[in-house]
Amino acid sequence: MSSHTLPRQVRIGYALGSVATGSFGTVPGLLLLPYLTDTLGIAAFLAGAIVLLPKALDVVLNPVAGRISDRHVSPLGPRRPFLLRGGVALAICFALLFAAPDLGSSVIDGAWVLIAFLACATAYAFFQVPYVAMPAEITDDYGERTRLMAWRVAVLTLAILVSGGSAPAIRDALGGREGYRVMGLAIACLLLIGTIGAYLGTRKAPIGPPAETAGSLRSQLRIVAQEADFRRLLLTFMLQALAVGAMLAGIDYLARYVLGDSGASTMLFLCVVGPALLVSPVWQAVGARFGKKTGYVAASVVLALGAAGLVAAQDVPVGLVYLSTAFVGIGFTGAQVFPMAMLPDVAAVDTARTGMRRAGVFTGIWTAGETLGLALGPGVFALVLQLGGYISSTRDQVVQPGSALTAIVLGVSVVPAVLILVSLFSLRRYRLNAGEVEALEVR
Repeated sequence: MSSHTLPRQVRIGYALGSVATGSFGTVPGLLLLPYLTDTLGIAAFLAGAIVLLPKALDVVLNPVAGRISDRHVSPLGPRRPFLLRGGVALAICFALLFAAPDLGSSVIDGAWVLIAFLACATAYAFFQVPYVAMPAEITDDYGERTRLMAWRVAVLTLAILVSGGSAPAIRDALGGREGYRVMGLAIACLLLIGTIGAYLGTRKAPIGPPAETAGSLRSQLRIVAQEADFRRLLLTFMLQALAVGAMLAGIDYLARYVLGDSGASTMLFLCVVGPALLVSPVWQAVGARFGKKTGYVAASVVLALGAAGLVAAQDVPVGLVYLSTAFVGIGFTGAQVFPMAMLPDVAAVDTARTGMRRAGVFTGIWTAGETLGLALGPGVFALVLQLGGYISSTRDQVVQPGSALTAIVLGVSVVPAVLILVSLFSLRRYRLNAGEVEALEVR
């Protein structure tokens, strides 16, 4: 493990993996629920269950993937082989996800999506967990991890912009099932770009000396669960992932039914991600000046305010709706930079204290929590739709009752804002700071 500044090519190479994580984290959350309710005609509650169940599998699978990569021995490092295998499999499965054959049966359509999404979730676990575990092993410098995460979040933001902006545009250009099929192939190509870029770009990254990985998975999970700072950070991140998942699921509905323009979904993404491309260095500077925890709190407050501003989406000019989404993007950027930089600190401190390599277990639990939050988000939004009397249909768009429109607005504004503010009660007890991390790693 190196305490020196990482080469630029390693930073860029590692960051390219976020093309895959950003694309897969964005597009299903944005379009899978509308695909199920408005193209396949599946009821909102059942559609929410189909979106949730494969992600719930990752709660069990991700720690296992982390443990497997912890124990893996390879001259390429313990993580990199999994990037290639998991990423390629993910691209193939994603192309199939939106390619359900039109056999005139909603049961068959739903089963196809469920099975394909299960396959995607499994492949993604074996890509994402080793990928997120790498920073704790390629540098032991507290500040360098923040810089590495700033690069990653910049690419992540760009990936969200490209995938989240282009996916609805491709779908709308062709329309119907064919639009979804072509969109699936296009996003699969982005997944391959991220996979190959991360695999090749990190070939010269320091991997550090081998560390002991003794103990069963159960015992390591128990030990990791006892790490108070990790629990606090994880709970904060999970609640915010739940909030973001609900907002992401609601954007397409907000554009089509509240703003009255399906093309507005692309514009909403531009408003979210465009400013975020500029503020990542600002959040990095905030973290360097005031600390990661303080920066995380500040970013979370901005994110909550942006979400709350959307509550007036039915009554204000569309420009103000776009402005609120821009605040969401600014806050979201910081709310990604800081926890991603704080997680490697927790894992590295654990290794310094115990001499054991458990970064994969830490990140397995972390990504399981993130995945569960992002999966529950669309489920929560689907439940709000159901309670609001939303009408599912195989036609492109139907007239919704006023209660459904209100449900859409509440699902993308009040619900996420409350979740984000509640998450800060857990974060306030997080204790690790730069001095403690550096002292333990030098010891």
